[in-house]
Amino acid sequence: MKSLWSDQAAEDMISHYAKMGHGRDMALRVYSSRLLGNDPRLVLHGGGNTSVKTMVRDVMDEEIEVLCVKGSGWDMGNIEPAGLPAVRRAPLMRLRQLAALSDEDMVNVQRANLLDSNAPNPSVETLLHAFLPHKFIDHTHATAVLSLIDQPDGAERAAELFGSSMGIVPYIMPGFALAKRAVELFEQDPSVQGLILLKHGIFTFAETAKDAYERMISMVDLVERTLDKTRKTHFIPASLPNKPTPLAAIAPILRGLLADRLEDRTVRRWILDFRTSPEIRRYVDGQDLARYSQQGVVTPDHTIRTKNWPLILPAADPDQLACWADMAKTAIEAFATRYAAYFERHNINGSKQQLDTIPRVVLVPGLGLFGVGASAKDAAIAADIAENSVNCITDAEAIGTFQPVSEAEMFALEYWSLEQAKLGKGKEKPLARQVVVVTGGGSGIGAATALAFAGEGAEIAVLDREKASLVAAQCGKTALGLELDVTDDQAVRVAFDKIVERFGGIDIVVSNAGAAWQGTIGLVDEAVLRSSFELNFFAHQRIAQNAVRIMQAQATGGCLLFNVSKQAVNPGKDFGPYGLPKAATLSLLKQYALDHGRDGIRANGVNADRIRSGLLSNEMITARSQARGVSPTDYMAGNLLGREVTARHVAEAFVFLARAERTTAAVLTVDGGNIEASLR
Repeated sequence: MKSLWSDQAAEDMISHYAKMGHGRDMALRVYSSRLLGNDPRLVLHGGGNTSVKTMVRDVMDEEIEVLCVKGSGWDMGNIEPAGLPAVRRAPLMRLRQLAALSDEDMVNVQRANLLDSNAPNPSVETLLHAFLPHKFIDHTHATAVLSLIDQPDGAERAAELFGSSMGIVPYIMPGFALAKRAVELFEQDPSVQGLILLKHGIFTFAETAKDAYERMISMVDLVERTLDKTRKTHFIPASLPNKPTPLAAIAPILRGLLADRLEDRTVRRWILDFRTSPEIRRYVDGQDLARYSQQGVVTPDHTIRTKNWPLILPAADPDQLACWADMAKTAIEAFATRYAAYFERHNINGSKQQLDTIPRVVLVPGLGLFGVGASAKDAAIAADIAENSVNCITDAEAIGTFQPVSEAEMFALEYWSLEQAKLGKGKEKPLARQVVVVTGGGSGIGAATALAFAGEGAEIAVLDREKASLVAAQCGKTALGLELDVTDDQAVRVAFDKIVERFGGIDIVVSNAGAAWQGTIGLVDEAVLRSSFELNFFAHQRIAQNAVRIMQAQATGGCLLFNVSKQAVNPGKDFGPYGLPKAATLSLLKQYALDHGRDGIRANGVNADRIRSGLLSNEMITARSQARGVSPTDYMAGNLLGREVTARHVAEAFVFLARAERTTAAVLTVDGGNIEASLR
């Protein structure tokens, strides 16, 4: 590991934050925190914490010493000064006189001494930062360090490697007790450059941000070089099927098996994030996987994201997927039983409420690993931590035997109220946990629909000939954009497989791609008619068939939504090439509702007309308005309500139908009112 410190970058940061009213100490604290937070070998997803002791003036214009320490919910990789709330240090120091302090009282004292009452809660390790005398303090869960200290003889290994340069602190849950014990050990030898917290992580400290950071890098580098020298051979591989099973075949089955079937017959789904690499394969394909993967988390902080152990599934034979699904179902049920028993063993006084029993990491020999989460973001966090754990446990096993904290200690962290608070308890959006595919999503109705579903909490895949990636980026960091010609059968299948590989499955498909061919039906060239049918009918069938094969594998139902258009029920003069395939698509919608209702798959459509930036091009609007002797604006608002209809209104209709869980074979009209196009 190499230091990434740059004196010039540090000075630039000082200048940048000076313009915002922040001093040198805060600027350097932000700079080095980001250096640490952007290296996954040191910090993952909100883990670790940093602090600086500095002087500020309060509202009485009195100069006081404060501790600026990482606040809950902030990630060191992109932290800002607001993520380092200032706490008066003097009241915190007086707490050291106490023999004991409850977690609730600790949090209350810390919040009561914030300079800004709106600031986030200071880190649960604030008191350890406060009690130590150094100006800059850094704390990480460095992977290499955990490999060294997550051993039966971790204390001895650490003492031998670091000598007198680092203090060794036994495992104690974060909070007041750990802070007191750690500072007592530090005071036995104040010359140490940092502390090793067994089964937990590493602290380094100094009077400058640069020295504290470079001490962290130096200590972790020492461990990494030691591991490189002492590694044994890799895991002995287990016997696996000769023929690999495609990820796209496994993921929807797994996702469906993990889903919760609730009492009201609704389904609570999960999003998957798949990872594989030579390192992951060596780990999951290991003969002794059932031992080393089930010992626990590499640092207790991870348990709230991944639970304490992953689910192991059998290797899959592509010719026997039904058999694999049965074995996977049994394994998931066994995981739930094991988790419930673990909870009962440690919920001694009955004061805790059991969390769900769904695994957050799934290991599949011959394939790789899955992160499981309520969102793509949460699934990615679980997968990142799992990948980090693979590296850490691999190194731990290469030098000895991986042994983390005890099961009781993991339970204490998993059900610790201060850790649970990090996850947040906000209400989920209506379409959270669902994967939505929108075709023709690069502009107009499709783009508006993709954005509308994203606003409802869904994970989004945008398919279009062009601009798919641009619209996906507008939907959020986790959205997927794929350039695609929906008339290409093979390309559509590949695209749907990519979506499954990205999210684990598909729940809602908005088949929207289309184009309006014109021509007098008795004179139109057959090639024009065939081209229109290919896009405006057969592409809808192609999209729906691919969706159904995935939805059936998941066995959790689903929803097909079609843009059928006004032309399906109220043909326009010289629009036969467009209206005929749209009428066929209306029948297609009803057939899917009829044939696949037994699979829990709903099929509905939207009948839209005169949509600004939607079905009609500006040229078509102009031509139609001239034919009717009205202005283009009057034409767009020429409906019973006298109001213009936009792509957003159509998007809202698609969202409504997606949420209408007891509605199928329905068509919703969005046109401001046109009696001729009404369905009943």
